[in-house]
Amino acid sequence: MDLLDIKDPSFLKKLSIKELEELSKEIRQFLISKLSVTGGHIGPNLGVVELTIALHKTFNSPKDKLIWDVGHQSYVHKILTGRAKDFDSLRQYNGLSGFPKMAESEHDVWETGHSSTSLSAAMGMAIARDIKKEKSFIVPIIGDGALTGGMALEALNHIGDEKKNMIVILNDNEMSIAPNVGALHSVLGRLRTAGKYQWAKDELEMLLKKIPAVGGKLASTAERVKDSLKYLLVSGVFFEELGFTYLGPVDGHNYEDLFDNLNYAKKTEGPILLHVLTKKGKGYDPAESDRTGNWHGTGPYKIETGDFLKPVNSPPAWSKVISETVRRIAREDERIVAITPAMPVGSKLEGFASEFPDRMFDVGIAEQHAATVAAGLATQKMKPFLAIYSTFLQRAYDQVVHDICRQNLNVFIGIDRAGLVGADGETHHGVFDIAFLRHLPNIVIMSPKDENEGQHMVYTALQYDAGPIALRFPRGNGLGVPMDETFKEIPIGSWEVLKEGHDAAILTFGTTIPMAMEAAARLEKQGSSVKVINARFIKPLDNKLLTSILQLNIPILTIEEAVLQGGFGSAVLEFVHDNGFHDTEICRMGIPDQFIEHGSVKILWEEIGLTTEEVVKKINTMVIKKQKRA
Repeated sequence: MDLLDIKDPSFLKKLSIKELEELSKEIRQFLISKLSVTGGHIGPNLGVVELTIALHKTFNSPKDKLIWDVGHQSYVHKILTGRAKDFDSLRQYNGLSGFPKMAESEHDVWETGHSSTSLSAAMGMAIARDIKKEKSFIVPIIGDGALTGGMALEALNHIGDEKKNMIVILNDNEMSIAPNVGALHSVLGRLRTAGKYQWAKDELEMLLKKIPAVGGKLASTAERVKDSLKYLLVSGVFFEELGFTYLGPVDGHNYEDLFDNLNYAKKTEGPILLHVLTKKGKGYDPAESDRTGNWHGTGPYKIETGDFLKPVNSPPAWSKVISETVRRIAREDERIVAITPAMPVGSKLEGFASEFPDRMFDVGIAEQHAATVAAGLATQKMKPFLAIYSTFLQRAYDQVVHDICRQNLNVFIGIDRAGLVGADGETHHGVFDIAFLRHLPNIVIMSPKDENEGQHMVYTALQYDAGPIALRFPRGNGLGVPMDETFKEIPIGSWEVLKEGHDAAILTFGTTIPMAMEAAARLEKQGSSVKVINARFIKPLDNKLLTSILQLNIPILTIEEAVLQGGFGSAVLEFVHDNGFHDTEICRMGIPDQFIEHGSVKILWEEIGLTTEEVVKKINTMVIKKQKRA
């Protein structure tokens, strides 16, 4: 069939299993073809083709709520709900989102991008359903990696206690992005080999009912015998003890098994957990054989070979520069320990893990735990490096406040993907970290202008022993600058003058420094002399240099690839106010008070006015205004 003609999932009701199997092949070929051009989360989606089709055939979306955890595995769902025609624009500006989006379809009932939220959202929807006396199925789909998140475990506990009618689909592919870790992952491993526990339990119950009780003794023990089966067949009764009826494990690529279990679940009262085994990347050999996480989400690739289409001789990735610098220094300092919440591949820590397996800890999707583990290490005079994406650091905020900053512990936080990240969009942009960290006592925040300064900042952070220190760096590759062979320590709170000038000043850091330098060069040709400052320490500010600039009484423009509210520009305004420089005009550029959608970073910068042209325009306006006042 032509996938572009699909309007909604209702057509699935009439299809036979043979026709569904043919549809599965067509969807896989469609995804492999389309994502080879746009990139995207190919591995997770190839793994849930049959499961997604079975769910839409069994349930009636959107009346029945299908709630995708994380949401990166929702591409098949999007195809079945009429969006195949939009896949050429996947994850592009004004195009199809890579995650569920309510504005796209009524079938997207929950927006997400972060892990482990589906069960709590499902509980809220189930409560609302029951209060309103409605009849519908609530079906969250959560991966085995996401299930390790503390929020998911909290929700399981609540759902089981309340005995709400809900069918939880555990999509178990043994991976989140990288291979999963932890004791709960081991429990699921034992469950995978346990066989069809619920069916055996039901058959035993029927058998016991057929045997006449002798003096009532057998009848009184029947329930105990039946319940003890879970201890005999299942090496771990985790879900049943939480109050769920456990079904599975089920082959997630076998329609007969899926329909048998889904229909059984629909007839069963209380919370159900259906354990479905799927193969990540199924149907495309490079993705199916991947055990590192490289095929979780990709850029464009060659279908025939699976080779990724990357620029030739591109500079090293920022994540690689930072992690490899930590690795080099760790050879001389045995106190250095690396911690990541399930992102060893994204944070490029494979080399560190290989060389120092006893000093590398992937704690799973558990950002709060990761932060406090780092704090605990620091109390014992170790030097923890917490490698974490900016967007995921949000999830560990209380631990940064209460456990790290309040105790003034020497934790080095490597804030990866700081700034706009492009195709993953609003759920993943790292634009809030300055605002939510800057007001915390004791913490130092810095951001390098290039990868050479970045390596020196890593060295500085690992030498620093006066409290927590954070280094924020962007997604993507560095600038390709020469790298110093010898590390040097950068004085805390010191800025750098990149260009002298006397008519105006630009204060910026990180990714926007090239923009500032280009603007200053254009302004120089127009007759305005502009000072450019590498404000590499966002906290503390360089009070001495900032004071000297303010004493010149020239206009100042601050630029940051982060939210304006509470950001670096706000810090400068606070300093200006507190120190009585009331005559200096300050203008700020940065991320406005809105969530930024997906698209290339260049296009997103243009959308919000973060461009060289806008810098030139603002400086000219301020300089002319000052000249008129004079």
